[in-house]
Amino acid sequence: MAIQKEPGQKGVSWSNIAVGAIMNMFEVTTLGQPLEVVKTQMAANRSQSMVQALQSVWARGGTLGFFQGLIPWAWIEASTKGGVLLFTASEIETATTNMGMNPATGGLLGGMGGGIAQAYATMGFTTSMKTAEITRHKQAATGVKPPSTWALFFEILRKEGIRGVNKGVNAVAVRQCTNWGSRIGLARLTETSIRKVRGKQEGQSLGVMDRILSSSVGGALATWNQPIEVIRVEMQNMSKEATASANRPAKLTIFNTFGYIYKENGIKGLYRGVTPRIALGIWQTICMVSFADYVKEWVKGQNQKV
Repeated sequence: MAIQKEPGQKGVSWSNIAVGAIMNMFEVTTLGQPLEVVKTQMAANRSQSMVQALQSVWARGGTLGFFQGLIPWAWIEASTKGGVLLFTASEIETATTNMGMNPATGGLLGGMGGGIAQAYATMGFTTSMKTAEITRHKQAATGVKPPSTWALFFEILRKEGIRGVNKGVNAVAVRQCTNWGSRIGLARLTETSIRKVRGKQEGQSLGVMDRILSSSVGGALATWNQPIEVIRVEMQNMSKEATASANRPAKLTIFNTFGYIYKENGIKGLYRGVTPRIALGIWQTICMVSFADYVKEWVKGQNQKV
């Protein structure tokens, strides 16, 4: 993911921010949001099977049900977090590889730094509101018309302040740190292994399928942290069933939420939604590593022509 800077180039590479925002918008608007909705549905309703989760999402609005929360929260999240991730991760990855670290270590550190930065910079309130938007619409089944997404946002802000709309941000930070550290690090490690098998030197370009394979490996294996994602979803869950549960802690933290999920659903509950998340992780990593590398190479070529 590291940008190859021209000799003597200094300062911020602004193109990383634009490329990250564009690629993340592409990712979430295509396969990203439907997979996110199914994953969240299963993590928030841990007794549901995959088929039941799909049926529940479909019942909320057919095809549009799979894009619930896309506008405005997923778009706001994608356009901001993508730029933060790619810029931060690229700068760290470039700096570490220039210090002599191998690409896998550079990718690991870059991904961890980028994940933490995007969580606290933009993802706290957007992820919280997106999850609320996906889970809260069960109110409609009782005949109560749910408030608009902006009305909900300002209601939470009025009642709970900034902490309310950033609910679960620490869990998001842990998730994103481990997510992108694993995704980029494992993708770069796989790229290095493929180069060795094909007899290519470090820095030589890989083919399209090789890059996609590397990103797929990184995205799939990075879902080892699914319990963190389930905890994050539960902390932000606004469904009627969740809020009415007598066993659910009144003030949720990462640790007491973990205990609550384990007590209610066991180990399996901590891995609910892992299947759609594997698909989501693969697609996100392909977009933000493989495809983003091609876009950055194109941008670099355009800059050289100027």
